[in-house]
Amino acid sequence: MASKGALTKFYTYARTRRSETEYSTRMKRLSNQIFGESRRPETRSSQALAQKFAMEPKDQKERWISYYPAHEETNELMKHLRDYGLYRDEHKDFCDEMDRLRGLRGKNKSRPGWVDGKKPEKVVTPRYDGLNSYNSDFY
Repeated sequence: MASKGALTKFYTYARTRRSETEYSTRMKRLSNQIFGESRRPETRSSQALAQKFAMEPKDQKERWISYYPAHEETNELMKHLRDYGLYRDEHKDFCDEMDRLRGLRGKNKSRPGWVDGKKPEKVVTPRYDGLNSYNSDFY
């Protein structure tokens, strides 16, 4: 007899859950919230949005990282070529000339944290080896 009562309670719970009353809809939402599902019924657009947020961010994917050239490393190489005299960066030449003229007028830019009045240089460590370090089996 005890099992019959349990089945009856389960049946009434299932019937209540299927019904369209305000109580049943609130219980559905609470149940979905507890079990990590979406609380309200989803449309196609909201499902697509949920899938996008569930995916790994593009800027962390190896395919995305290795697709574009290494701009910082390229910039560093161009600085070395400019120092050797093999590349002329007109914008940097103009900035250097303006700094030189500013110095002649006695209006140098300097901050208290700069050592010897010189701006600290940014150190770039290469992210890639010479062979494009992406997984060839990834594509």
